[in-house]
Amino acid sequence: MVNVSFERGGIKLFSKFNQVLAKSAIAVCLVAGLSMTNQSKATEVINLTAIDGYSSKSMWVREFISFYIPEINKGLAKTGNYKIKWNQAWGGQIVKPKGVLGALQKGLGDIGVVTTVFHSDKVPLQMVAYATPFVTNDPLLLAKTVDGLVEKHPQFKAAFKKFNQHYLTNGAVLATYNIFSKKQIKTMGDMKGVKIGTAGLNALWLKNTGAVAVKGSLVKYHNWLGRGVVGGIMLWTESVVNRKMYEVAPYMLKSDLGTANSKAITMNDKSWNKLPGEVKKVISTASIAYRDQLARVAIDVATKKRAAFSAKGGTVSVLSQSERQKWARTMPNTAIAWADRLEKKGIPGKSILTEYMDSMRAANQPILRQWDKE
Repeated sequence: MVNVSFERGGIKLFSKFNQVLAKSAIAVCLVAGLSMTNQSKATEVINLTAIDGYSSKSMWVREFISFYIPEINKGLAKTGNYKIKWNQAWGGQIVKPKGVLGALQKGLGDIGVVTTVFHSDKVPLQMVAYATPFVTNDPLLLAKTVDGLVEKHPQFKAAFKKFNQHYLTNGAVLATYNIFSKKQIKTMGDMKGVKIGTAGLNALWLKNTGAVAVKGSLVKYHNWLGRGVVGGIMLWTESVVNRKMYEVAPYMLKSDLGTANSKAITMNDKSWNKLPGEVKKVISTASIAYRDQLARVAIDVATKKRAAFSAKGGTVSVLSQSERQKWARTMPNTAIAWADRLEKKGIPGKSILTEYMDSMRAANQPILRQWDKE
């Protein structure tokens, strides 16, 4: 078809066919240009080193590898804008268990699992569960409650900032602490004079029980028990079975002392600040998923590993409820002492303690001692 228009001085012909051809050519060029732009847009690769002094025998490292990293990778794959190349250094390749906080501070790793129980003086707010035994055996409830306090009270994150770290979440990796020993223990009276290995603040749980607390760590216990350095340990069943401690501590006293958030996932501040906003968001979301995964696995493996302990020849005794109540009453009030130390540093320890206990009461936890009300 030909479109004709009249102008002064003559006739000007416009071909619609030609116009269509011109428009089509422009469209093809635009599409081709867009295609070339997409092809030339490369995925940005970010290198991150993940560290912990514990090996993949430890549940939280195992879940870091099998759940956390894939969760982050999956989140980034949704847009394809970024990809992380992971360098994983576990089991002392870069640092021992107690050195993760310092290693991340120095930038020896970008992201890692800090065992906070080793650093009660540096990150004291993370010790709220260690200050309040006989309160809960629910690691998922505990982990969520602690992160709720973290969001409300800036002092939680500020403690890690002092060590050049960005706090992502906490980890409650055990269902409950129990006593494992070389000789059978059935009551508090049986603990008199027995040296028991503990990892930190939970050494105070043994005060006034007659037992003697010896501070150590997970990687030392098997050797200590074998050599007679200690006669027992305060630990959770999964670690006892995984590290074959039933060979040297074949007796378990199921005392359900309580769970604890003994881990924190943090990133070196410089590493965190360099990340694009999209990557930060993905890591933050995956961190919460990892936190909840750890708690669910801790609950699941507790029962399975207790059965495995028995299958390996271990003997399980259950501490009676009256003995547990006696133990809880016998202890000094570790919670008030913890809160008082925080108050002296200008941190509202008493109100944080009350908020924590209120959360546990609201969740109908089997609390044996109202630590904040004494």
